Amino acid sequence: MTTTSPVTNPAGGNARIKAIMIILGVAIPVVVAILHFFSKSFHIAGAQVKFLPAVNAVLNSLTAVCLLLGYYFIRQKQVLRHRAMMGTAFLLGALFLVSYVMYHSQVESTKFGGEGLIRGVYYFILLSHILLAAVTVGLVLFTLYFALTEQFAKHRRIARWTFPIWLYVSVTGVIVYFMISPYYT
Repeated sequence: MTTTSPVTNPAGGNARIKAIMIILGVAIPVVVAILHFFSKSFHIAGAQVKFLPAVNAVLNSLTAVCLLLGYYFIRQKQVLRHRAMMGTAFLLGALFLVSYVMYHSQVESTKFGGEGLIRGVYYFILLSHILLAAVTVGLVLFTLYFALTEQFAKHRRIARWTFPIWLYVSVTGVIVYFMISPYYT
């Protein structure tokens, strides 16, 4: 007689982990938004965070490189290298998120000072970046979940969406940094 764990579903996934992924996929963007829009509530006097936007740009750049390498490796059927790159991209993304929250909980948002067409371009990139970044959290978590639970068909299906969106978010994060950096005080 075979027994199954009460948290394992017939499709081979862990229901408890899946629930955690759903909660995190919703909670992380909400917490980031709260910390961003109510930053004065979390201000720590004397906190030195002015260097963090540059760190965030580096983290986003490295994430994009890892994503591209991970994509290359899986196309070459080098699964272990793919896992290493995607794991590194996940870690860099997590570090970025911590750094981003630290910065925006301590410093008011910088206003973009550009005018004319460049202003519209900046806000288009920024808005698409923010909206897709919120979606990316859940996509990344579920792509990771399907890989860790060896549901590779589901992993491949969601990764087709996750990869380009996550890459776009990483690259546009760097672009936004360079466009706004002249206006930091």
